[in-house]
Amino acid sequence: MKLIPVILTTAVLAVTSPPDTIDFDHESAGQPPAGWTATRTGSGDAKWTIEKDDTAPSKPNVLKQSGTATYPVCFKNDTSLKDGFVEVKFKAIAGKEDQAGGVAWRIKDANNYYIARANALENNVTIYHTVNGRRTEKKRAKMTVASNVWHTLRADFQGRHFTVTYDGKTALEWDDDTFKDAGKVGVWTKADSVTVFDDFSYGEK
Repeated sequence: MKLIPVILTTAVLAVTSPPDTIDFDHESAGQPPAGWTATRTGSGDAKWTIEKDDTAPSKPNVLKQSGTATYPVCFKNDTSLKDGFVEVKFKAIAGKEDQAGGVAWRIKDANNYYIARANALENNVTIYHTVNGRRTEKKRAKMTVASNVWHTLRADFQGRHFTVTYDGKTALEWDDDTFKDAGKVGVWTKADSVTVFDDFSYGEK
């Protein structure tokens, strides 16, 4: 009789396990995060490094992109989600062409994935898919995206339905079945965006 409560408790814990959150605080400064692919879609030189930032939501470190490439993307190698969510806090610091921060999901490789991004120069949130290196816009919403301010961007994906949330408010909903299989999750910027990221989290549903 004493074994029954223990078994039930274990089952509940397995179902309600918390999402994984990466704060980058135990990574080596000046290097890409261990276990991530720090790369880009298209041409150019993306520069993904761990840096100290006194404004970080969880101090002391952030993940920073400070290079210039078509679409810098950085994804966590050991992730594989079909239905779930990905969320990150980001701050757009600089960029003449773009000041963007984004999350990517169902990533097959650096050229194939879904992406939702917020842009401080355009004041909007947009969802895309990137197929064989070509990004196609699907839907956008007008939202205020201030530079040098921390924001939260989240994408929930279930089957072919996606919901993008920006600073706690639903920005976009969209349906698509281009990528149906599980894939990796990560973060994204565009062009000359200098953007920092913190508290990257993800989980299955």
